[in-house]
Amino acid sequence: MRRLILILALLATPLAAVEPDEVLDDPVLEQRARAISEDLRCMVCQNESIDESNAPLARDMRLLVRERLVAGDTDDEVRAFVVERYGEFALFSPPVTGANWILWGAGPAMMLIAALIAGLYLRGRSRARPTSDEDLSSEEQARLKALLGD
Repeated sequence: MRRLILILALLATPLAAVEPDEVLDDPVLEQRARAISEDLRCMVCQNESIDESNAPLARDMRLLVRERLVAGDTDDEVRAFVVERYGEFALFSPPVTGANWILWGAGPAMMLIAALIAGLYLRGRSRARPTSDEDLSSEEQARLKALLGD
């Protein structure tokens, strides 16, 4: 049972693909590199950070991040360098500027439009008067009585 729990725990935790030869000697720089790597998208896998991806391009990006940190860049300068080289798609959380406003605002806008349409539909249904026997023609009333067994 313990072995099963251990296997499930290992499967549930994301494993970093950082190889031992990539790890920096300075633990502070390594921690900064890991924090930056978690926010950068693997351009091959697209749903994994470069810290989790085993793709060769992700390895190159991890090495690039560490190289820039060793050169003395700040975290923002490293991100800016990666964006300059690979585009804003490399960021998991792109900034809310320029054309990104459309992407960030599309979800809430669609929800508001859907709520408005649903509200108008329900309002129209509540105002519709229910049909009664008087609205039916004499033939329809006779058929209804026959169906109901009256």
